[in-house]
Amino acid sequence: MSTTATEIPGYVAGTWTIDPVHSEVSFVVRHMMVSKVRGRFDKFEGTIVTADEPLQSSVNATVDLSSVNTGAPDRDNHIRSADFFEVESHPTMTFRSTGLRRGGGDFLLDGELTIRGTTRPVTLKLEVNGFGPDAYGGTRVGFSATTEINRNDFGVSYNGPIPGGGVAVSEKVTVNLEIEGVLDKPE
Repeated sequence: MSTTATEIPGYVAGTWTIDPVHSEVSFVVRHMMVSKVRGRFDKFEGTIVTADEPLQSSVNATVDLSSVNTGAPDRDNHIRSADFFEVESHPTMTFRSTGLRRGGGDFLLDGELTIRGTTRPVTLKLEVNGFGPDAYGGTRVGFSATTEINRNDFGVSYNGPIPGGGVAVSEKVTVNLEIEGVLDKPE
């Protein structure tokens, strides 16, 4: 076992399926320059591979953009429109990791994020929450991750001006992930 693996208590190498019932993909964006609006995606899937050498691990995930949920149906429909995600032409957002590294005391997960057909590099600050048994005889893993993107970099550039200056929606979007995976059983 590598030094990195021994620094992660209970580390288990394997392939994990993201459990959408016990996971969350969410975001925060500033609205009208005065408050923050939070939202989430209700449908997503992905696979995590924890390698024997943890820094060789990988992630692939897909988010159904039509499942955006901010708690306001009219706003959600607007976000699905061509002004934002344009889900009729670009129904999914994808993430594919390109590397995992140490940065100070943190893990940094580098990858490629694709939104509206535009792919850009992103780095997520990753926290390993733990590995352990579940109530069904299986094994679970948990991760938290966060990153900040500029939505204009992905062609999501709609913005209505507001009286007195400023814009309706900030360019900066904080993405937050709470992910639980289930260890795939060998076939």
